Amino acid sequence: MSRENPITIIGGGLAGLALGNALARAGATVTLCEAGLLPRPRVCGEFISGLKPATVARLGLAEHLRGAAMNHTTGWHAGGRLRWTAELPEPAPGLSRRTLEARLVESFVAADGELRLNARITDAENTNGRIWAAGRRADAASPWLGLKIHCRNLSLGQDLELHLGRGGYVGAARIEDGRVNICGLFRARPNLRGPRETLLAAYVAACGLEDFAERIANGEPDSVSVAAVSGLDFTHTWQNEGRVSLGDHQAAIPPYTGHGMAMALEHAAAALDPLLEYARGQQAWPHTAQTIRRAVATGRDPRLRWARTLHPWLLHPLGQSLLLTLADTRLLPFKFLYHATHGEPAAA
Repeated sequence: MSRENPITIIGGGLAGLALGNALARAGATVTLCEAGLLPRPRVCGEFISGLKPATVARLGLAEHLRGAAMNHTTGWHAGGRLRWTAELPEPAPGLSRRTLEARLVESFVAADGELRLNARITDAENTNGRIWAAGRRADAASPWLGLKIHCRNLSLGQDLELHLGRGGYVGAARIEDGRVNICGLFRARPNLRGPRETLLAAYVAACGLEDFAERIANGEPDSVSVAAVSGLDFTHTWQNEGRVSLGDHQAAIPPYTGHGMAMALEHAAAALDPLLEYARGQQAWPHTAQTIRRAVATGRDPRLRWARTLHPWLLHPLGQSLLLTLADTRLLPFKFLYHATHGEPAAA
């Protein structure tokens, strides 16, 4: 491939790494700038629902997803008991972000991609060939806190357990090597403090989910996997600001109803061909940028609109009560809600 135009990706999140890896393997000159280190623990459900085979194939992800646990069932818990069980419309791989990031980094560097760690790029530096994939943008006014930890020897009744509590919820899903990823969204409690490896269980208990908190404590929580993030905002789609933005950097999809990991990978796949044409000198940057923005325009994505509509109900007592009433009476339109927030399952 004739290397005409270099590409710079700002942010080593899932969209940035997957895109950079695919570009480098196709022969493009790519630099990926990450403000911190890679890989590192991240607050993430690590439950890749809604991932389509075409996305995996276009980005060459099959080798990077090897060993993932395949999750087939889900169960919703509240009030100390199981309220709903269902088969997922399509299996969902469970793989830790640290493992996936490490594999993508190794492949990217092996393909002659240039990786710059501890490299912070300022907002003013919007130039040709720059893609922003720097993850969620914080909202200091948001009261929501995300916490994550891995745990061994934690038996699950379903592959994905979701526990609704007062002022938060937590999910537990199987990932590789027999581990379970536990990830929750909670209203911040400034007076609730403790060691890193016990803080999530403390928040779970404070939400009224004492039984699940005890299950976590009786397992083998891994302090190395602990991650936390504050200022979470799932209501805003950021304007272009002269940028070409992918994944959460453009719009964070609500975690309970959404499929943020799959959407980030979709964005990377959508941006790949236009960027390869730009890298080869086959089209100018303004046209490339416009093509990518149009392809990943979350403002027109019905999945994101549905997720943003449903998510607040899961965090409000009245909404939880309605959801659980529908679950108890077996009137919950689970498949409809899944399709609305994830799109149609891939054909078998």
